Amino acid sequence: MFIIQTYGLAVLFCVITMLCWGSWANTQKMAAGSWRFELFYWDYVLGIVLLALLSALTLGSLGTGGRSFMADVGQASSGNIGLAIWGGVLFNAANILLVAAMAIAGMAVAFPVGIGLALVIGVVVNYFSAPVGNAGLLFGGMGLIVVAILLNAYAYRQTASGTSGTSTKGLLLAIVAGCLMGLFYKYVAQSMFPNFEQPEPGKLSPYTAVVFFAVGILLSNIVFNTLLMFRPFVGTPVSYADYFLGSGRDHLTGILGGMIWCLGMSFSILASDKAGPAISYGLGQGATVVAALWGIYVWREFKNAPTRVLTLLNLMLLCYVVGLGLLITAR
Repeated sequence: MFIIQTYGLAVLFCVITMLCWGSWANTQKMAAGSWRFELFYWDYVLGIVLLALLSALTLGSLGTGGRSFMADVGQASSGNIGLAIWGGVLFNAANILLVAAMAIAGMAVAFPVGIGLALVIGVVVNYFSAPVGNAGLLFGGMGLIVVAILLNAYAYRQTASGTSGTSTKGLLLAIVAGCLMGLFYKYVAQSMFPNFEQPEPGKLSPYTAVVFFAVGILLSNIVFNTLLMFRPFVGTPVSYADYFLGSGRDHLTGILGGMIWCLGMSFSILASDKAGPAISYGLGQGATVVAALWGIYVWREFKNAPTRVLTLLNLMLLCYVVGLGLLITAR
C-alpha cells in the first residue's frame, strides 16, 4: 500500500485535508436552491463510501509496504473494526447536528462553537492518546487557530442578517456537535497499527480503517437522516420519494461533496503516521477558515462590509497563518 515517507509530505497531505474539509460544503451550497440538505446528505454519504473503497482498492492494495486491503480485512479483529465504525457513527451524528445548528442559529454561531470546540477537544484527546510533537508549539498553534475562528465569527455577525437573537436550541446543537466531532478521530486512529510500515495482527491499515469508518457513516445515516427527514429541526418534513425526484445534477453534486470530504479524511489518516494524530487532526480542522475564505472571496458574503470588519478578517488570516506554522513546526 502507499505510505507517506517524510514529514514534509505528511504536512502537504494535511494541507490538502484542510482544503477538502473546508471546501466540500460548496457543493451543498450550490445545490441548496432546489435541493434540501437532508436529501443532499444521502448522496454525500454515498460519495464518502465510494471514495473510501476506491482508495482501498487502488492505493491501499498496491506496492509492497504495509498490508494490502483485502489481506488486511481478512485478519482484522472485530474490536478494531468496531472502533473504526464507531468513529464513523460519531462523525455522522456530529456533522448532521452541525448543519442543523447552522440552519437555526446561523454560521456565525454554529461554526465557531461547533468546529472551534471540536478543534480544542480533538487536539487534546489525540495528543494524550499519542503525544507526538512539542506540546507548547502544538497548543499555541491550536490557540491561534481558535482565535482566528472567533474573529471570523465576529466579523460574520457584523454583516450577516438574521443572526441576532441566537436560538438556544441552535447553540446547544452546536455544542453537542463540537463534542462529538472532537472525539471521532481518536477511535479511527486507535483501530490502526501505529507504524504503517509494520503491520500488527488484528489492527487495520489506514485504508481499511477509512472503509469501515465510511461503513459506520452509512449505517448510522439510515437512522440519523431518516429521523431528520421526518422530524427536521427547521422546515417541513421530506420523504424518500422526494429523493428520487432529484435531478442527475443534484445527485452528482452530493456525491462529489462526499468524495471531496473523504479525500481529506484519507489524507489526514495517512499523514498521522509521520505527523502524529494531534497535528494531523489539528491542521485538518483549520478547514473552518478555509470555508471562511470561500465565503469572503467566492460567495462574496462580506462585499458590503465596513472597514472594521475587513480589519477583523485580516487579523483572522494572520492568526490562522501563524497558528498553522506553529502546528507544522511542533513536530
